[in-house]
Amino acid sequence: MDKKLLDESKKYLMSTYSSAPIVLRKGRGMKVWSTDGKEYLDFVGGIAVNCLGHCHPRVVIALQKQAQRLIHVSNLYHIEPQIALAKLLVDHSFADKAFFCNSGAEAIEGAIKLARKYAKDHHDPEKYEIISAYGSFHGRTLAALTATGQERLHKGFDPLVPGFSYVPFNDINALQNAITSRTCAILLEPILGEGGIRVPSDDYFMKVRDLCDRNKLLLICDEIQTGIGRTGKLFAYEHFKIEPDIITLAKGLGGGAPIGAILAKETVADSFQPGSHGSTFGGNPLSCAAAVSTVETILEDGFMLESCRRIGLYFKEKLEKLKKDFPSDIIEVRGMGLMLGMELTKAGGPIVEACSKRGFLINCTSGNVLRFTPPLIVVEQEIDRLIDVLEDILERQLYK
Repeated sequence: MDKKLLDESKKYLMSTYSSAPIVLRKGRGMKVWSTDGKEYLDFVGGIAVNCLGHCHPRVVIALQKQAQRLIHVSNLYHIEPQIALAKLLVDHSFADKAFFCNSGAEAIEGAIKLARKYAKDHHDPEKYEIISAYGSFHGRTLAALTATGQERLHKGFDPLVPGFSYVPFNDINALQNAITSRTCAILLEPILGEGGIRVPSDDYFMKVRDLCDRNKLLLICDEIQTGIGRTGKLFAYEHFKIEPDIITLAKGLGGGAPIGAILAKETVADSFQPGSHGSTFGGNPLSCAAAVSTVETILEDGFMLESCRRIGLYFKEKLEKLKKDFPSDIIEVRGMGLMLGMELTKAGGPIVEACSKRGFLINCTSGNVLRFTPPLIVVEQEIDRLIDVLEDILERQLYK
């Protein structure tokens, strides 16, 4: 433990995170090393950010080359890597147009603006309300926070942005009943991430799509955590046999570099014209070069997506075996691909801490759901090592 750095962190940084007492200095692939030399296997992956692992050679080289060529210019000019990334994402999705920003919260903010602007352009100036789900998480900026269906996160930030309501996730009747004459869009994560890795029923999104079509609403899919191969397809909406009108991306898009995106159908995207929206750093050459390299690597021959589905199934089966062996500790295993959650009968924090002491980084969300979002390059042997540690911790009750 690097006490000096931890003390300086406490002294100089705002206390917005409950960070583990670990200072990470170096990463390669699935592994990271702390300043005191301890090695960890990383099953957090920057919370679904480091999809290719830490410092993937293609991403590093793309960043190096672009940094030598051009780091930043204003969006007053056209940017070559931004154009390449937009084409790549459009060619492999439902969308016709892209907008780039710096983070998931910014992508959500932009999607909210786009939905409201579209409704005013095409329907009714009074249509501005957006329905999201209880347990959802859409970001920390004010509108994104308001869209987040978690009251505990709203406390202390009143007044929130008007025009948002919430319904239980995966409840189509509640969603239908929540629609009013002022509703312009429905905003949903394909799989609740921070809300506990909750997967909807197979036909839920088809019913949501139908509701949107019948009521002239936009369907916004928040793919910030589920997108870029995380669930075994490039975008999670593909699992549910629908096309949204807008999706938001971030996290894994840059392979570790900060970037967010909004993808939309052309009829919707046209509501953004010069002056409607913008970002100084959005779509900068450096982040876009990293993102192009990341997406191309994931799409190459389809190998990584197929591997994610196969390895994800292997991982899920191993977690299901733990559930069978420890029924008093584990309630349920959920997820798709390499976005998996294991709900416990007790708080998950102590197990996260016990794992870190053994050299494994995992995460807990919703208080009692262990969340696993490792790089898509994880292999069976690394999963086996984690399962052995989890089994030992549960067997010996080492988290108490």
